[in-house]
Amino acid sequence: MPQQPRPEPEVPPARPVLADDPPRFLSLEREVEIEYRPQMLAALQGKVDAVAATAHGMTPVCPPCGQPMRCQDTRDVSWLARCGCLHAAVSRYRCPPCHYECRPLLDLLGVEPGRISGALARLLALLATVAPYPLAARLAWLLLGVTISPMGIWRVAQRLGEATARYQDGLSRYHADRRSVGAPTQAAPSAVVLGVDGCSWGMQVPSKRRHRKSGETLPPLPPVEEGRFREVKTGVLLLPSERVETSPGRRSVVRRFLVTCLGDADAIFARLYAQLRELGWVGAHTVVVIVGDGAEWIWNRATMFARRCEILDFWHALEHAWEFAQLRYGEGSAQADRWVHEIAEDLRAGKVQDVIARLKRVRPKTPELRESLQALIPYYSENAGRMRYDEYLRLGYGIGSCAVESAHKQVVHARFRQAGMRWSEAGARRLLALRLLLLNDNWALLDRLRMVSLA
Repeated sequence: MPQQPRPEPEVPPARPVLADDPPRFLSLEREVEIEYRPQMLAALQGKVDAVAATAHGMTPVCPPCGQPMRCQDTRDVSWLARCGCLHAAVSRYRCPPCHYECRPLLDLLGVEPGRISGALARLLALLATVAPYPLAARLAWLLLGVTISPMGIWRVAQRLGEATARYQDGLSRYHADRRSVGAPTQAAPSAVVLGVDGCSWGMQVPSKRRHRKSGETLPPLPPVEEGRFREVKTGVLLLPSERVETSPGRRSVVRRFLVTCLGDADAIFARLYAQLRELGWVGAHTVVVIVGDGAEWIWNRATMFARRCEILDFWHALEHAWEFAQLRYGEGSAQADRWVHEIAEDLRAGKVQDVIARLKRVRPKTPELRESLQALIPYYSENAGRMRYDEYLRLGYGIGSCAVESAHKQVVHARFRQAGMRWSEAGARRLLALRLLLLNDNWALLDRLRMVSLA
């Protein structure tokens, strides 16, 4: 029956009315900001001049040879900060035997000539971490009153991201050495849950960077070729004691720490181990609970932990049962639902051997069904030691990998897998490092990292 058109109201709707002016307090806020910004710039310039006066006349020593360096020249240098452009007279020193050069004042201030520096650089990198570069540039104007291009946002994020990625790589190498010192483990937990998984995204790595000439429009990037997909691996660390029940049958994590990398399986486990040592969560009596989807690369590397408990993700175990049930009873049938529900109840109760025995009594009638059953029985048999779900629930370990699945969505999908996005390996690695700082509530660490100059 065709839908009847809705009758028009007798009185036409009125157009929404906007206020003639913004609220008075909002206007006052903007007036004060405009009025005092020059004063803030002058006060900051005065403090920079004071630091420059203190550093003037102090001859640096060459790090390689330990000899006093010679002043080559002094030039006026400027850089950009949140309140405007600052400048200082900067001396350049050189060691003739070693040919080593430095500008001590710039090193002391942590700025670079002509570059965005200080808090402004960190704020712009924060915007790039949560939003695409064009949107981050618009947000910079709306939130900070700063006019900057998407490419300017990209440059800042790349330089700070490279500094963060190098720090994280160095931390992983440091803790891989048995002589390294980790955080104190006197208060190490009795158990820590470690979930790890991988997902793929499209990579587009051109042989050389494209440059626009005389305003011409760049041609579209070619489609992503087969094999140009990279797997990013993500791990999550949490404490069983910090799971709280937010509603009946639903639990939430109070605190968790995320780890990710574009490297191989060894790289992600090295980073996970480094994070455990940084937190002081791996003591002599700590049980490391590894939750995985059954991938061999996870179980092969779980052996690095002497005291461990391996858990096969409950929902991945059921997924294999669903595949067999749909072949046996038909896709979407009520009988398949009941059969899988019974399997789930038995597995949750720790009766994995009973489930295997029941599967062995099944007599498949088709070759396809026989092949599915022959894959399901060995899968459960090989992982039976990782399917004691009743014990894991009693100990509070959990039985699912939902934490790492959620981490994938927050770390990777929300920023890197939006429509049309393709990444170079270097760009993805740097932005991943920044995103980890944000999601691990460790953004303040960026204040202690020097920006890296990129060629």
